[in-house]
Amino acid sequence: MERPSWAPADVDLDRPSVARVYDYYLGGSHNFAADRAFGEQVLRMVPEVAAVARSNRAFLRRAVRELARMGVRQFLDLGSGIPTVGNVHEVLADAGVTDARVVYVDDDPVAVAHSRIILADVPGTAFVDGDLRKPAEVLADPEVGALLDLTEPVAFLLVAVLHFVPDEQRPADIVAGYAAAAAPGSHVVISHVGIDRPLTAAEEDAYEMYRKSPTPLIMRTSQQVAAMFGDLTVLEPGVVATFDWRPDGDDEPKPEDSAVGHAGVARKD
Repeated sequence: MERPSWAPADVDLDRPSVARVYDYYLGGSHNFAADRAFGEQVLRMVPEVAAVARSNRAFLRRAVRELARMGVRQFLDLGSGIPTVGNVHEVLADAGVTDARVVYVDDDPVAVAHSRIILADVPGTAFVDGDLRKPAEVLADPEVGALLDLTEPVAFLLVAVLHFVPDEQRPADIVAGYAAAAAPGSHVVISHVGIDRPLTAAEEDAYEMYRKSPTPLIMRTSQQVAAMFGDLTVLEPGVVATFDWRPDGDDEPKPEDSAVGHAGVARKD
């Protein structure tokens, strides 16, 4: 197939990428035949997965809007993925926030290439090719330091990404690493795949596909996700189903209960 200009030469277009599959679920255009085939196979098993992906993106919009209303003007989007509908800076612009600063961080080659293209002329934004699992390295990056002032509140966005971090890499410690470097009034936003009940047979089959993918996925309970916030103060309504976090009536319809995720926002006091 013809390689688009935003796909680096060393990216294998015949191997599905979880980031591009997610883009496909959201109706984006940055995916290839292998990604669509993988996504369609999952959707045949669990049709609600696409609605869950849209619900997760809607949660991101609501959380960013809410933090902006609270006065937060600095955002670090960790594991930002391939730019698709509803980037953080677009959500802020739609909310009339013109003085915010946003840094996106990812190490997926396609995300790196395309993010740099679309952000090149967007004021108040930057992209860092970095590994979110290494808070000290990310926060020490010159582009982060040039745009964000860690002596002022920052929102750390870990949306639909920590389920790719295995237990042995201690996702709670990753969250704590960012929070420790932040000023009081900073926030951590997390959404995570998981269900507080046994999986159905179809869900187990779909989960097995992701476990065997190049980027294995780990489902966790809401209690496990809540523990990732450590000693931060979790805002109301707590860690809940993604679509139940401060719904405002403007988002995608609530998915069926057969496939959901957990979400929450916490503050550093």
